[in-house]
Amino acid sequence: MSPDNSALLVIDVQQKLVPAIRDGERVAFNVRRLVDGARLLGVAVTASEQYPKGLVPTLPQIAERLEGQPTEKMSFSAGGRSEIFADLLARDIHTVLVCGIETHVCVQQTVLDLLTSHWRVFVAVDAVGSRFAVDHETSLRRMEAAGAVPTTTESVLFEWCETAEHPHFKQISRLVREMGP
Repeated sequence: MSPDNSALLVIDVQQKLVPAIRDGERVAFNVRRLVDGARLLGVAVTASEQYPKGLVPTLPQIAERLEGQPTEKMSFSAGGRSEIFADLLARDIHTVLVCGIETHVCVQQTVLDLLTSHWRVFVAVDAVGSRFAVDHETSLRRMEAAGAVPTTTESVLFEWCETAEHPHFKQISRLVREMGP
């Protein structure tokens, strides 16, 4: 992944969902760091919200960092909302790093739909979460078996940065060193 050929997709990191997620604060912390790193390095960022009238909006610390509003959806997969991906396709971006919640529902269904549509998909395993470990772990294995590439927040941030000579390397390095929950 490089900043010009990939995008970050933030799925449903909403105020009512995060407290129910096992290690939800850690997941939200890593999603926030990915958004910060993506914006710093010029990586396209897009987001979705599952039924925000009932599940309320995206966490404020993430929403305030997004350009524009997350796309509302009722289907579990964000793949059915073509407007989320239209700008990326127009920019010839076909690689997506997925993060968010829940791993075994909205994240997994989105990842499987994207793979079916011939996207190259990475999943930040420390920036996705579910209520139960069995759902999270099983879903990660299923997505990898289907063709998604597992990765971590720190790995992605340095991969996007590419070199210690990058003008934003020190800022990325600070993001990586932040102490999470």
